[in-house]
Formats: sequence, structure tokens, C-alpha cells
Amino acid sequence: MSFVSRPASSESAALTDSRLAALCAGTVHRAFLDYDEHFHAITLRARERFLGRDWGKSYADAAERLHLYGREMEVLTKQIKEIMGRRLRERTIWTAMKAVYSSLIAPSGKREIAESFFNSLTRRVFATEGVDQAIEFVDTDFDQSPTTMSIDTRRVYSGASIHELLIASLTDPSAGFPEEHWRALDTTARHAAERLQAALGRLHQELPTNRSLRLEMIGNVFYRGRGAYLVGRAFRDQDDQNPVAIALCLRHEAEAELDLDALLIGETDLAILFSFTRAYFRVDTACPYELVRSLRELMPRKRLIDLYNAIGYHRHGKTEFYRDFVRHLRTSSDRFVTAEGARGMVMFVFTLPSYDVVFKLIKDHFDYPKENTRADVMRRYRLVFEHDRAGRLVEAHEFEHLRIARDRFDPALLADLLRDASSMVRLESDDVVIAHAYVERRIRPLNLFLFEANEAAVAAAGRDYGQSIKDLAASNIFPGDLLTKNFGVTRHGRVVFYDYDELCFLTDCNFRDLPQPSTHEEEMAAEPWFSVRENDIFPEEFPQFLRLPDGARASLFEQHADLFRPLFWRSMQEKLRAGEIPEVFPYSAERRLMSNRGRQL
Repeated sequence: MSFVSRPASSESAALTDSRLAALCAGTVHRAFLDYDEHFHAITLRARERFLGRDWGKSYADAAERLHLYGREMEVLTKQIKEIMGRRLRERTIWTAMKAVYSSLIAPSGKREIAESFFNSLTRRVFATEGVDQAIEFVDTDFDQSPTTMSIDTRRVYSGASIHELLIASLTDPSAGFPEEHWRALDTTARHAAERLQAALGRLHQELPTNRSLRLEMIGNVFYRGRGAYLVGRAFRDQDDQNPVAIALCLRHEAEAELDLDALLIGETDLAILFSFTRAYFRVDTACPYELVRSLRELMPRKRLIDLYNAIGYHRHGKTEFYRDFVRHLRTSSDRFVTAEGARGMVMFVFTLPSYDVVFKLIKDHFDYPKENTRADVMRRYRLVFEHDRAGRLVEAHEFEHLRIARDRFDPALLADLLRDASSMVRLESDDVVIAHAYVERRIRPLNLFLFEANEAAVAAAGRDYGQSIKDLAASNIFPGDLLTKNFGVTRHGRVVFYDYDELCFLTDCNFRDLPQPSTHEEEMAAEPWFSVRENDIFPEEFPQFLRLPDGARASLFEQHADLFRPLFWRSMQEKLRAGEIPEVFPYSAERRLMSNRGRQL
């Protein structure tokens, strides 16, 4: 932690406004540099963990980095309170402080991250309702974007066959994976070259097999879980205006041997890799602004919030969301309405039809038979933030003190909010003030999707519904409530989970065989005739609660019938308790390059 010489609170009153502002701005700047140094150090360890196959420490590093921001902010808030004393809420000082801080961060390649860092402090001190341009970076203070012109963030390979270019990109010294570390690299690179050649041919009608192309790779290596990823794009030639996004997926499962495990091709493949349902990458960058824009060239439909989140800057992701949301409100006129889907027993969910997020508020009183408390629900949402989401849990951002014009709310919705969440929602003049909300990406509820999609899509959703439950189990998560109304379907057809009020660790559950009745009275009993403890779960009962169309039910049982037997769940628990970390791949088995590598769980 940084240390700074500071006056006692009684002495702060004797300082001029400008001196106090300068002292506080310097303190905030040093705290940001301290945060950035620790963030950088944890991120750099990713390569070491990957090469050492130290998956336990890799996941521990990811958790440590998630907690870093909050810890640094707690220390900084205490420092500022001590320095400013009774002058803590003098806005004129904060306005001057922001101006000084702005000058201090001007040379930084992480300027936008530093601005959000300052905003986090002001929100802790003032609990601002809405935003205050005078003391927050509502919009950036700078006309020019952050840049690191001296650092070339891309690596370009050309003048050889596809196979040779792939090997060159994988063994480039700057990537840190020397050729002697690889297993069967020539073979897997040839498989990858054939697939890329075929994909380019399909996209461009004709691509002679002897034609060279150009690879342009982002210079940063992306690490997450047990994988490392090189990301870029392939050009047919120097004049190609429609390059194809690609990702080279590396694994290190054998001692001292690396594998090129998969090749991802196209925006959809990369969008799934960088999904808002996955944990953050650890990727070292001197300029997040440049990296995010490079990624957006590959995935144009990705929002800035998603890409900043993906590289670990989730606090600035919230800033980008809020800026985008405010811009959208200024240019739209539709009203917030209750979100589609089954009405929640614990959460009230509403949305703006023209904007693809939902706002979720915890109700003041939960519907029977829910017995959770507000603290229980918030703890589970926090668990989702801190845990590996395995590509199946929608990220939820917390927002406090939102202020939105009253005329943007449908009257019926507003009446419901004031009735069901009055502790969180109030009217103030012409505004609605929301004390606390979770914001998630809006996706189609699975129960609605299954009864409106075509036959093939329904069958695919049934299969992926089962796979989503297995993926969560592999990450030690049990959804609690498996009803399809609690799952949704993304624009890429992936089934994900978004209702967290019953979510828990898989290892905390007791999966039991369903006792068989021994008498006619037991068989006909309306209520269980055997004892059931709080954490007891009977997988054999799952099917009777699942309202699925025939096509979805058939595909679910065909591929995932083991979900309805306790043995599957208990065996997964044994692996987790033994310290085994099952692999959940961020791509389908069909994207893998060697047929003998096995399939997903």
C-alpha cells in the first residue's frame, strides 16, 4: 500500500483550498498507481501459472485480482477522510481536486481507468444520486484518446503458407512459447491451416490452395482458466477488406508440452470466447483503450462494457455502460416496462425495449415459499461475480442511486415498483431514484424460446440446457432452481442461467437417491413420507418439474440423462473435493483440432 504524509484533520482546515485539493489529488493518484502495480503483477503471473500447469494458483490469482479494487478503495477512502476531516464534503475542494488529478493522469496510457477510479471514490464519499459533472468524470476530461504510440500492439506475418504463418505466430518470441515447448505443433498447425483455408474459401468463393495470406495478431496473450489464447485476423492478401477474425486456443495438459487445441474462426466464435457469461481474461496491456478497440475490430457488435469487462477492468466497464445508457436515453423516447418472462418471486425485473439490458431490484417482501433475505440474495450475486462463471452465468453489475426521469416509466410499472420495492425506489420531483439495482444483459427466457422456436432450435436448446447445468456443476455451482424460466438463450443460441436467489455451491448439496415406497400408503402419500433435510436434493425428481416441449425433452434425455441420477452429481462432488478442476471449454468439441482429445463434460 502507498504511504503519504498528510495533515491531521484539525490541520486540514488551515490549508488553502488549492493546497488541500492538490494534496488529496496526489493521494488518489498514488493509490491508483498502487492499484495498477498490483493489478499488473497479478496479471503477469498468468504466463507462469500456465506454463507451470498450476491451475489452483491460477484461479486464486483471478480471485485476488477481483478483490484488489475494493481493498485499494477502502484504504484510499480512509486516507481521504483523515486528510480532509470536517471538510470532506466541500464540493469546491473536490472540483479543484478533480482538475489537479486530471493533470496528473494526463500522460497515462490507462487514463480512462484512472478516471473511473476517481469516480469510485466520489461515490463512496457522496453517494451521489444521478451524476455530478463537477466532481465526477461523467464524460472524459480529455479530447485525445489514451495512446502508447511507442508500443506496437500487433504482430504481422506474411509471405508464407498458412501453415507456416500459424507456426510463426505461435512460436514468436514475444508470445513466450518457444518451439521446443510444443507437442505435435506441425500436425495441429496443418489441421488449423486446412480449416482456415476452407473457411476463407467459403467466405470468398475461391481461394487457391497455394495462395499466401497475411495474419495480423494482437500482441497480447489472453489467459483464462486453463487456456491461453492468441487473437487476431486473417487477410487473403494485402488488399483484402474483409478479414476473418481468428483465435488460436492453447492448452498445456502434458508436462512441458503445449497443444494448439482449437482454432476459432469468425466473429461468432470470438464473441462466445469473450462472452459476458465468462470470467475475465488476464492480459497484460499498457493501454486498455487501444486493446479494447483492437478487439472491437474483430467483434464489432460487442459493447465497450463487455470488452473492458473481458480484460478485467469491470469498474470502467460500468462507466462505459452508464455513458452509453445516458446517451441512449437522450436519443430515445420509449418507456421502461416490466420484462418478459415469469414474474419473479424475489426480484422485480424491468427493461427499456430499445436497450438490451434488464434492471433487477430485490423486492421488499418475497413471495411464498421463498424464505431468503435481502442479504442472502446479495451474497449470491456477489458469489457469481467472484466465481468462475463457466460461460453459463450472466454477469450482473451493481448500480446505486440511479436517477431516471419519471416520464420514461410506464405508469403501471412505476406503480408496481413503488408497491413491491418501495425501500429501493422513490419519487423525487420529476425523477425516479433507485437506491440499488443489478443490471444484466437482456436475453430471451428459455421457457418462452422453447415454445416459439423451430423444431431444430428447440432440440438444440434442450441439449444445451443440459450442458449448461453440467458446465455449472464442473465449476462447483448448483443453480438451485432448474426451471426453464430461470434460464435464457443468448443471440448465439447458448443457454445461460440468470436467476441467482437459490444458487449455491455444488459441494454444499446432498444428492440423495429417491427412497422407494414399501407400502401402498407410502406410495399414495401426497407429501414425502421420508425425512428431507434442508440441502437434500433428489435428481430423480427433476423431470417432473421440467415443462419442456417434446423435442427439447427428447434431446435433453438423449444426451444428458445422467443429470437425473444422483451418481453424476456425487461423482462431480468427489472430483471437486479432491481438488480436481474439470475443464469447461469456451468452444465446442467441433472446434478442437485433434479427434482424440476427448469432448466436453
